[in-house]
Amino acid sequence: MSAPILPGATIGVLGSGQLGRMLAIAARRMGYRVHVYSPERDTPAGQVADREQSAPYEDLDAVRRFAREVSVVTFEFENVPAAAAAAAAEAAPVRPEGRVLHTTQDRAREKRFLASAGLPVPAFDIVEREAGLDAAVARVGTPAVLKTTRFGYDGKGQARIEAPAAARAAWAAVGGGPCVLEAHVDFACEVSVVGARGLEGAVAHYGVVENRHARHILDVTIAPASVPAAVAREAERIACAVLEALDVVGVLCVEMFVTHDGRVLVNELAPRTHNSGHFTIEACATSQFEQQLRAVCGLPLGAVAQRAPAAMANLLGDLWVGGEPRWAAALAVRGVALHLYGKAEARPGRKMGHLTALAPTTEEASRLVLEARAALGAQA
Repeated sequence: MSAPILPGATIGVLGSGQLGRMLAIAARRMGYRVHVYSPERDTPAGQVADREQSAPYEDLDAVRRFAREVSVVTFEFENVPAAAAAAAAEAAPVRPEGRVLHTTQDRAREKRFLASAGLPVPAFDIVEREAGLDAAVARVGTPAVLKTTRFGYDGKGQARIEAPAAARAAWAAVGGGPCVLEAHVDFACEVSVVGARGLEGAVAHYGVVENRHARHILDVTIAPASVPAAVAREAERIACAVLEALDVVGVLCVEMFVTHDGRVLVNELAPRTHNSGHFTIEACATSQFEQQLRAVCGLPLGAVAQRAPAAMANLLGDLWVGGEPRWAAALAVRGVALHLYGKAEARPGRKMGHLTALAPTTEEASRLVLEARAALGAQA
């Protein structure tokens, strides 16, 4: 049994975006110091950390120096190079381990892992080269979605194939290179489960939430999801099975489709805190960020009971097009909390912050959070 890493110690975070920012806030509240590492400066996480180190992930000596000055290293996004995770592990515990990132940062490896673990996924095939595309389309069928194996998020790196004749255009649209071809799922809704696994194997999760997207970007999360009990149990079972199969120490989100006939299929994994878990800051006894800290430090996992139904709405850079959003108007809506990420430049489609509302029902929470966002200005 490893000794827990107690308050007063220093947490190292690879990555410095908004997820790192909220983790750092939770860590400092509990008495930890926080160092963050990324190639950028004046980052969302760096603004609230004790130290911001700016260097390329490929500078492995810099990564090693960073890790020598902290008690444990964790991640706030999954696209940290495997070599950087391995270099950090030479000097400090890395949680979750680099092999978890290695699996989940590549769609082909992730799909193969899920299938080999017996977890339900849409029909898929791996396409290494354009020459294999037609055969893959024949096996998977159409409509289908072609996805790059690396660096795809918020709908980037994806192209829909309606018929076999459109396959080559889709290949060109995603830039060629290794891809996953996945059967299109005619889903009733999209859900996710954010869960955590501790150093000694304890597991806790926040239940099933519903995610509504706009322009392939998460728009609103409703917690809990309004799905049949059997669907909720299956989604929770899948999330716990993923945490166990990957031997995760930390937080992980499983995004899933619910089909019209009640099947639950895994869409993708995120081995970190997740946008759909932001509601936990206000709504739960232990937020997903405190839970990540507890897990990677070897502390007992916190209680995940939800205090009240909740809804979260993302704030994209589109809101700034007409000038500074009307913050006072949004905050006049009762039960609404504002989180801004400290990003200097607002761009269309860029996540700049979020709103969360608590209410007696999910319908009321959704109404309040959308009312508050509308009060800020036009959301494109």
